This record gives sequence, C-alpha cells and structure tokens, in this order.
Amino acid sequence: MTNYRRNAIAGGRFFFTVNLAERRLRLLTDHIDLLRAAFRETRQRHPFVIDAIVVLPDHLHAVWTLPDGDRDFAARWRLIKAAFSRGLPTGERISESRARKAERGIWQRRYWEHTLRDDDDLARHIDYIHFNPVKHGHVARVADWPHSSFHRMVARGVYSIDWAGDMDAPSDAFGERS
Repeated sequence: MTNYRRNAIAGGRFFFTVNLAERRLRLLTDHIDLLRAAFRETRQRHPFVIDAIVVLPDHLHAVWTLPDGDRDFAARWRLIKAAFSRGLPTGERISESRARKAERGIWQRRYWEHTLRDDDDLARHIDYIHFNPVKHGHVARVADWPHSSFHRMVARGVYSIDWAGDMDAPSDAFGERS
C-alpha cells in the first residue's frame, strides 16, 4: 500500500481539493445542505476555521486553519466525507476494492493538500478558490456562484462585488490538472 506523506503542521493553514469519485455527478451542489451539515457536525467535534471555500457540483476547494497544537486535518476530512455519504441514498457504482472494504463510492479516496507558506500564497489560493466556478464555466461572474465564501468576503470588504480574479494564475499550481 502506498504511504502518502502529508505535511501536517500543528496550527497550520492548508489548501485542499476534494473530489467526488464520479466527476460527472452533481452531488455536492444538489445536496449542499447535507454537505453544510457534515461540515458543521465535524467542526463542533474538531474545530477549525474555514478561511475560504467553494463548492462545485463534483469537487470543492477550501482553505482551513487548524487550532494551535492540532495537525489532524485528515480526521476532519474523513468525518466530513462519512457524514455526507451517510445522508445519501445507496446505489452508487462501487469498485471491487471498495466493496471488499465495505466503503461507499461517493468520494475519491485521496485529496490534494498544500501547506500555505505565507500571506501571498494564501491570497493566491483564496483568489483561485473564488474564481473556480468561472474557470469551470458554471457562471460568467464570480458573484453569481452561490456556494462560495466570496460573498462573505465581499461583505467584509475584502473583495468588490465585481471582482474577476487573476486570469493569469496557472491552474496546475493549485491541485487540479488543466
């Protein structure tokens, strides 16, 4: 079995990309209330700050800050994925290896994680998160996507409502293949 190495820094700030197993499905936006409940439930048991997030039909991006002395983002993702999956009806396609382990086939097993190095790295990733619905063709304007922390940041004065993002940022620098 492959041993993935994660850079789990206690109290760190991290960028994540988490995908559905079947990228053609729209489960995350079709069941957004269930996903929000999974995040709420997990944050009650294992607190963390969601600095930025965008939920698209088949994947999500987020920036989290963990509490001082805490480095266990993996447990949090495991709980979020499990809570969301429990709320969905069964019947998805399941591989033989998942069936042997009695796993659901909702999420990809792995996720992309990047430790944010400094304020510039943080700002670039947050911009990427908020521009992502435009990048994928879901909306023409960032402000038109409802499942995003962009609206919270507009209210705080971080972004203007007509912000368009940095179109020159390379997508391969942020955990997705072009």
